[in-house]
Amino acid sequence: MPERTAVVLFNMGGPDKLSAVQPFLFNLFNDKAIIGAPAPIRWCLAQYISRKREAHAQDIYRKIGGRSPLLEQTKRQAKALEEQLGGDHRCFVAMRYWHPFIEETVREVEAFAPDRLVLLPLYPQYSSTTTGSSFAGWEKLAGNLPAPARICCYPELSGLVQAFAEGLHAALVEAARFGPPRVLFSAHGLPKFLIERGDPYQHQVERTAKAILERLGEKVDSQISYQSRVGPMEWIGPETSDEIRQAGEEHLPVIVVPLAFVSEHSETLVELDIEYKKLAEESGVPCYLRVSTPIDHPAFIKSLAELVEHAQPGTKPGGKPCQGANLTCPGVLK
Repeated sequence: MPERTAVVLFNMGGPDKLSAVQPFLFNLFNDKAIIGAPAPIRWCLAQYISRKREAHAQDIYRKIGGRSPLLEQTKRQAKALEEQLGGDHRCFVAMRYWHPFIEETVREVEAFAPDRLVLLPLYPQYSSTTTGSSFAGWEKLAGNLPAPARICCYPELSGLVQAFAEGLHAALVEAARFGPPRVLFSAHGLPKFLIERGDPYQHQVERTAKAILERLGEKVDSQISYQSRVGPMEWIGPETSDEIRQAGEEHLPVIVVPLAFVSEHSETLVELDIEYKKLAEESGVPCYLRVSTPIDHPAFIKSLAELVEHAQPGTKPGGKPCQGANLTCPGVLK
């Protein structure tokens, strides 16, 4: 009898209406992977930050229809992956900070009663704040399910690299009318102290950028940069906004590749497409283009399916081979 396999796709989630913005932000900042303070202090901080940022965040979501498109796109990815895998595979969606929460998905998976379970975060590069948090949330709630195979990261995944390289090639052709462009590989930022204590995220972002350039096969002027910085802490850099201003001073076209995102959401649709585009225009950038995320690009979905098919239980992040990709996480993950 064929194995019944459940595949759980993890993502951050996003508010589905403007009234959900504050509780979504509270859930985000109440995660100990985001704010490491003791629980009572973290709860108070999460209440304060989420209420302080609510109005501004609501304005951001109003620009994209009053809600996040992330759940819809993640469901598209799950459907495409399930069709690619075929057989007795069933794909489920679990969001960290808004519906469907992990506990909701656990109940769905329990009802499916799988023989095999694969956890697939939709974060190509591992960070304790994203994949690590999702794994921790699952382990806390899924004690009645089979021991899962964990796909911890896939920074050089063939289909991911192909999707971005195709988009970048098209953008290079378009931007060339305005002169040799500067390519900014923009990833979500991370506080510097997390990198210093062993988080491999920055190193894996660099590996993804290198793989895209190798697949592209063209010599381009490129720079890795980071966006979405919040708070007073020192974050890894350089900042994407600063790199855009620099390109404007040099009167260079700019192409942004959001290499750490596999779906569209507020960081791409608002921060990159609206705010940074306006900054580029004000800074004198003659042409500003942004490469799309893979979403359900056929090559990306096919490569994810290969990861799922080869994943084995018992492997966790921490200097051991990454499932199905023949890669190794650097350092010890906290």
